[in-house]
Amino acid sequence: MPATDPALMTAEDLLGHYARRSLSPVEALQAVTERVARLNPSINAFAVMTSQALAAAGESEARWRIGRPMGMLDGVPVTVKDLIDLAGHPTRRGSRLTDAAPATDDAPSVAGLKAEGAVVIGKTTTTEFGWKSPGDCPLHGITRNPWNPAHTPGGSSAGAAAAAAAGFGPLHIGTDGGGSIRIPAAWSGVVGLKPSFGRVPQWPLGAFGHVAVAGPLTRGVRDAALMLSAMARFDLRDPYSLPDDKRDWRDGIEEGVAELRVAVLRRPGFDAPVDWEGIAAVEDAARMLMEAGAEVEEADPGLPDTRATFAPIWGVALARLVASFPESRRHMLDAGLLDVARAMGGLSAIDAADIEATRIAAAHAMARFHQTYDLVLCPTVPAAAPLADAPLTDPVHALGHEWAPWTFVFNLTRQPAIAVPMGFTANGLPRSVQLAAALYRDDLVLRAARTLEVAQPFPMPELE
Repeated sequence: MPATDPALMTAEDLLGHYARRSLSPVEALQAVTERVARLNPSINAFAVMTSQALAAAGESEARWRIGRPMGMLDGVPVTVKDLIDLAGHPTRRGSRLTDAAPATDDAPSVAGLKAEGAVVIGKTTTTEFGWKSPGDCPLHGITRNPWNPAHTPGGSSAGAAAAAAAGFGPLHIGTDGGGSIRIPAAWSGVVGLKPSFGRVPQWPLGAFGHVAVAGPLTRGVRDAALMLSAMARFDLRDPYSLPDDKRDWRDGIEEGVAELRVAVLRRPGFDAPVDWEGIAAVEDAARMLMEAGAEVEEADPGLPDTRATFAPIWGVALARLVASFPESRRHMLDAGLLDVARAMGGLSAIDAADIEATRIAAAHAMARFHQTYDLVLCPTVPAAAPLADAPLTDPVHALGHEWAPWTFVFNLTRQPAIAVPMGFTANGLPRSVQLAAALYRDDLVLRAARTLEVAQPFPMPELE
């Protein structure tokens, strides 16, 4: 049944109500903020709530009253991950060592959403500098999974995924340098889109700038496409920003997958772990795609060892980050982050060049692979969400075995990839599958994800 609580409505539903005058942006904002006040204390999805949201919603309401909305998201509540600048608010990045002074400018993704009339309601929690997948940080503590608060929602876009799952508005900005949109989407039972590299401009660039992207976390695929339409705008601040492609990414999203060729990926360059429930999710998705008319078969793109390629990129970026702080203050950083920096900070220039060459080889292998296959289907994560309070003893091992073995390959190759909910595990936690397409074919991952969503709609957790 369609949602009747405005906090649980999709962005498209809210916009339809605004146009019919059956609901106002102020009423929608009030429903969301009341739900946040009631439920967020047990979830901890927010770093800060904004003070300007009510005024922005009132301005939107006035525009709708005279039939002149300013853009495709006028009056729709959104949140911003606390790795991303929001003018007038500090960007703390989950750390006790960052500057508490407010940012003076909006990041490109925020500017794109505001230009279309979106109402920013707050900043969501992140792991410290986005370094890991469990959803906690020194500054804001532990963010918990709305499906079961004993478990993590995932990270590093922990608050964005938890807010999406909990019904704290329909649209949430995350970032993804190795899976930080898709992993929390998988563990929280929502949709997480990593666009093609450069599709959504970023500034300032973070620690993982040459592999990271910003993108949507939403409860549905159409909302992810709508949100991408607002975020994907050229911005000269980002030297990697793609030229403007002023399209509505919902166009063609209902065309399905008939006659598309889908490769089931079993090995992303190494023997990536996945439990039987993750395998079952992929098999279910493969069956649904075949029933929708796609040709599905197992295939191997012949990737190099992507784990051996990504782990040093991640480790050196974190070592560089740690080195930027005075040694006398480094004890205030996440202990696991320090462990990674100590273990992986000694990469030589020759090693770095070799790793970049291997990254390009992986991108080339996938580009050739997509001459035959339109889409790749694989797991998103090795297993369902782990416990939120579980100790972290070996983060380097966890990266390639417990967190991101299925996601970082598409950061290395810079392709679009999306995590889609796919039923539940035996203990009631969300399952997920991942779809990827050739570089710049974001339209294909959206079409395929929408096909799966229609075949198996996914509910929200019952939090009332």
